[in-house]
Amino acid sequence: MLETHNLTVRFGGHVAVNAVSCRFAPGTLTAIVGPNGAGKTTYFNLISGQLPASEGSVHLNDRELTRLSASARTRAGLGRAFQLTNLFPNLSVLENVRLAVQATKEGAHRRGLNLWSIWSDHAALTQRALDILQSVSMTAQQDAPVASLPHGDQRKLEVALLMALEPSVYMFDEPTAGMSHDEAPVILDLIRQLKKDKTKTILLVEHKMDVVRELADRIIVLHNGSLVADGDPTEVIASPIVQEAYLGKARQAV
Repeated sequence: MLETHNLTVRFGGHVAVNAVSCRFAPGTLTAIVGPNGAGKTTYFNLISGQLPASEGSVHLNDRELTRLSASARTRAGLGRAFQLTNLFPNLSVLENVRLAVQATKEGAHRRGLNLWSIWSDHAALTQRALDILQSVSMTAQQDAPVASLPHGDQRKLEVALLMALEPSVYMFDEPTAGMSHDEAPVILDLIRQLKKDKTKTILLVEHKMDVVRELADRIIVLHNGSLVADGDPTEVIASPIVQEAYLGKARQAV
């Protein structure tokens, strides 16, 4: 169970996230929606540790993470994908995934950097990386430098890195941003596959409401940094406060 209690962050006099309390259970995909500037990505940053909270706390499986760094939260089980890809561009596809597998193995055994153990485990690390690449249909590109990949394949590779970290919580911030009409379904299919594992919790920030309707078990809505709606997707999308907060500007423009 991932939980936030009164999570708040202020930038000077501006409250970007205002006392948001939520619980996210394993086996569910929760979509976080709202207009631009609502605080969605900032809320993600508070959960994953990219930003320190002004007030409130973050808990995972009854363990408080609030004072932990972003890397420590990753080791605790929070896996985060960003709007912009976050990869090693000069390394190959396989090397990127193998590094993530290696980091997970080292963290699990609490060994730190041990060159002899890394060398002795090289074959096992490589095979695990290859298995992950096969699951995201990228085996054919394993030797290609990441910088040479099209944007869609880089987004797929970022999902592969998340899978290699074996998190209990997957956090996707607009995973189809910048992708073409043909590329986006590949990422959505990967998220559907992850959703089948009922031990995992998935959080999704997404502007495309057709994607939200299809994938989400639950929707929460942020507006001006505050939680204004939380519940079943059909009911939340139809609620007056969401229609006004999320669609009001569009109606005015029309």
